[in-house]
Amino acid sequence: MDWSHVKMKIELDDVESIHETTLTIRGSRRRTTVPLEIVEFMKLKNGDKIRWVALKNGTVFVTKAK
Repeated sequence: MDWSHVKMKIELDDVESIHETTLTIRGSRRRTTVPLEIVEFMKLKNGDKIRWVALKNGTVFVTKAK
């Protein structure tokens, strides 16, 4: 995966986990699987909402919505 366009420094000591998933698009539906380690780390439960924040530089943050 080419991350060269992202202008962001990440200290590896700060990284909890890294995962890749596949996006499935069928008509107007877009789905992906949240890896188990991320679900556990974020303490997500069924019905929880997650917030996607996209920056102009191509970086996307995902957080649990309150």
